Amino acid sequence: MRNLAFTTAATLALATLATSAYADPDWKAVAQALGKEGAMQGEVYRVGLPRTDLHVKLDGVDIKPGFALGSWLAFHPMGNEAMVMGDLVLTGEEVNPVMKKLLDSGVEITALHNHLLRSEPATMYMHVFGHGDAVKLATALHDGLSLSKTPMAAAAPASPQPQIELDTAAVDSAMGFKGKANGGVYQFSIPRAEPVKDGAMEVPEAMGSAIAINFQPTGGGKAAITGDFVLVASEVNPVLKALRGNGIEVTAVHNHMLDDQPRLFFMHFWANDDAQKLAKGLRAALDQVKTAKAR
Repeated sequence: MRNLAFTTAATLALATLATSAYADPDWKAVAQALGKEGAMQGEVYRVGLPRTDLHVKLDGVDIKPGFALGSWLAFHPMGNEAMVMGDLVLTGEEVNPVMKKLLDSGVEITALHNHLLRSEPATMYMHVFGHGDAVKLATALHDGLSLSKTPMAAAAPASPQPQIELDTAAVDSAMGFKGKANGGVYQFSIPRAEPVKDGAMEVPEAMGSAIAINFQPTGGGKAAITGDFVLVASEVNPVLKALRGNGIEVTAVHNHMLDDQPRLFFMHFWANDDAQKLAKGLRAALDQVKTAKAR
């Protein structure tokens, strides 16, 4: 009996040690180092950094921050360390100072490109990756972002969601997925059917592995749309043809990650037209992609 008690106690002690050895990073300390608080989305600590300081117009449409100007960083625990991925919205003059500071701090740049065409002022999108101590990563990212005008102040108290001036039920029906309202924008996040990995680490939806589609009402039942399709190579041209065939402009095709499995391509798009018509066009494109089933 004594040996059994000893064995049980030893097992519990080892389990406790293992749990403490691989406890999640201190997310409060991460928020303090970064200068902006985030929120948990599953196992991911995600920080939104919308460029509310920018006033961008495209084809006469005033772009809302949540529509196409939403910088973000997402931390995923790896043992007692973390992996971070993100997408930073930057003006042209901000790109090189931010890039240099991040590289000097050990943060990798995995992509730099446009998402939109003809926008004024033009914006660029810098994708970043890091692995290590979560607080050190947050400090490095803070120092890089400090060379941009990205607002880092605490968010204002939550206010009621602005009304989405669209028939969202009809849009949902045409899309075959259900969206959600966020800051005057109607958003869809549609995961791929197969898991996405970067190296040996699975990349959850909250870290940018899902298809993102945004509708911003522009009046009279119309909406501007943008976002990105997440595609394997064999899907790129069928999706491109489906979008173009439905009056949706393809604005960029590129990578976001360097060691992704399967190899992925991100296709960005833009249109401003009848919302239900555009939803049907997007559905035609989604039909060319291996997506997870609607939830």
